[in-house]
Parts: sequence; C-alpha cells; structure tokens
Amino acid sequence: MDRLTKEQRRKNMQHIRSRDTKIELILRKMLWQKGIRYRKNYKELPGSPDIAITKYKIAIFCDGEFFHGKDWEVLKPRLQKGANSEFWISKISRNKERDEEINKKLLFAGWTVIRFWGDEIKKHPDECVKVIEEAIFDIVQSDNLVEDDFDKQE
Repeated sequence: MDRLTKEQRRKNMQHIRSRDTKIELILRKMLWQKGIRYRKNYKELPGSPDIAITKYKIAIFCDGEFFHGKDWEVLKPRLQKGANSEFWISKISRNKERDEEINKKLLFAGWTVIRFWGDEIKKHPDECVKVIEEAIFDIVQSDNLVEDDFDKQE
C-alpha cells in the first residue's frame, strides 16, 4: 500500500527529472575540473548517454537505482506486494532490457560503455572519475599500440 495520497504521489512523480539530475551534475562537475570535456545527453548515440566523451568514444550513464532495477532480485518481490505492481515490474524490466540493448549497440559501434548507480556517484564520486580516467588511459594505450604495430609494418 502506498503511504502517499494519489495527489502527493502524482506531484512526487512529476518532479523526477530525466536529465541534469543531481548525480549527473556531481559527476560532470568533477570531470570538468579534471579537464575532461564531454557532451551532455548526446542524442547522436543510442540511448542518449548522460555524458559522452566523444574524443575517446566513452558513453556514461548515471542510472537511478529504482528505475533501472538495482538489486532486482530484492526489489521485484517488494514491488509485487505494492500498489500497481504489474505496471512497475513491467516498466523496470523493460528499462533493464533497454539498457542491455543500448549497451550492445554502443559496443558494436566501438564505444566504451560505463554505467554508474546513483549511490556510487553520491558516495564515491572520486572513484567514479577514476574509473573514467582508467578507461581513457586504456583507450589511449591501445591506440598507441595500434600505431606502433602500424609503424613496424611500414
């Protein structure tokens, strides 16, 4: 049973943002301070990543725990007991499927996909930035190896 009235729940749901969320702003601010430039909600890619570092082909998604089904095995039974359970289970299941489809499309197009949970960003933003910096380092290193191999062939 929902603890809020229908009107309270409606108002609450209306204020949930899809872009420029607090978690996105935290991560973007830290990346900008590190000198890492990016595009926001990059529409030219499948899924419009929250942050796209086009120079290195890195797509970053900042996922909310509820809507993207973190700990789904725990969340799903809780939803089954709540109001409008069929709607929420189907919605979150579809979101999870869509996330996988988007990951595959981006990987196939040669992009590195990084997904962070909102709590990870809030509690350990420096570790999230470190993950991104390591991905950039790996991409730069692999590009250098390819260039070295090409130079040796000539």
